[in-house]
Amino acid sequence: MSSIGDVDAVQLDGDVGVLYRLFKYVLIGPVLWVFGRPTIEGRENIPKHGPVILAGNHRAVVDSFFLVLKVRRRITFVAKSEYFTGSGIKGALQRWFFGGAGQVPIDRTGADASRAALDTAIGILDTGGVWGIYPEGTRSPDGRLHKGKTGVVRVALETGVPVIPVVVHGGDAVNPPGTRMWRFSKVRIVVGAPIDFSRYRELRANQAVVRAATDELMATLCDLSGQDYVDEYGADVKSRDAA
Repeated sequence: MSSIGDVDAVQLDGDVGVLYRLFKYVLIGPVLWVFGRPTIEGRENIPKHGPVILAGNHRAVVDSFFLVLKVRRRITFVAKSEYFTGSGIKGALQRWFFGGAGQVPIDRTGADASRAALDTAIGILDTGGVWGIYPEGTRSPDGRLHKGKTGVVRVALETGVPVIPVVVHGGDAVNPPGTRMWRFSKVRIVVGAPIDFSRYRELRANQAVVRAATDELMATLCDLSGQDYVDEYGADVKSRDAA
């Protein structure tokens, strides 16, 4: 069986559910291919087996969907629980849609929300899976790359799993922020070389070291994406703009 948009066979993890396959190959994948004609560079940087952290930029809702389409392995993202707890037909459709896109729910409202998110990620990696994460913690409010949260590096230091930077170019042109409209535009995914943070592992309790390693990751994403960098959290920008 060949993948949508290219001729090479796609090798997925053996435990990928029917819903994920339907989402990728039948229901959403063909639509993504028509609108974005996505390509991927550096796919060889993602190992075929074993735990992997994919850390990316995030300018559009469709970024995750294009990654699911073009990365051969199953990616599991952590999503807010509201996507999975709705009632009625809308709630059922949301659960189906986000579950099919490889997302698992996490409650981000409790006092232990950050720890719960990290534990969920570690659980994904402990089973040899691929954890997809956007270090900015939210979609970019202005197209620029914003200060990264430290959770990605904390998980990498706790597990010893390498971080692979990945950027999506053009997702925001297919699905412009603030709109539900989709447009025809070229999407290009670039996968960078793995970043090994093991040199920091004995210092993982040092907040300054974790911050420096996170800044290193964001600098790599900035180089790969060509975005301007802002040393401010995207969520803070959104809150200020909404005030």
